[in-house]
Amino acid sequence: MTPEGLRAFCLSFDDAVEEFPFTPETSVFKVAGKMFALTALDRRPLTVNLKCEPDIADRLRAAHPEIVPGYHMNKRHWNTVSLDGALPDRQIKELVEDSYDLVVAGLPRAERLRLDRP
Repeated sequence: MTPEGLRAFCLSFDDAVEEFPFTPETSVFKVAGKMFALTALDRRPLTVNLKCEPDIADRLRAAHPEIVPGYHMNKRHWNTVSLDGALPDRQIKELVEDSYDLVVAGLPRAERLRLDRP
C-alpha cells in the first residue's frame, strides 16, 4: 500500500479527519476526536499504528513479523504494522477498518448512531 493509498483509505471513513498534533510529518487520523491511525507518510519503510483488541493483537504479532507492538503507544492495545509489501492490501485495509470500528465502539451511543455504526 502506498502512502497516498493509506491516507485516502483512512479518510474514506465517516467523520474521519487528518490532523498533525505532534509534528508536521506525523499524520494522525481521528474519528470524533479519537485517534484510530498514526503514521509518518514520508517514512520508509511506511508503517502505521493501529488500535487492536489485545487478544487479536497477540495473535497477529505471532503470525506476522511485520506486525509488532505499537511504537510509542500502549503496547497492549496498539500495533505497528509495516507496509513493506509482505501483507496484502486487503489485510491492511481490514486492520485499519478494525481500528476505526474499535474507536467508534467506544464512543457515546449518539455518536455511534450518527456514524451509522451501532
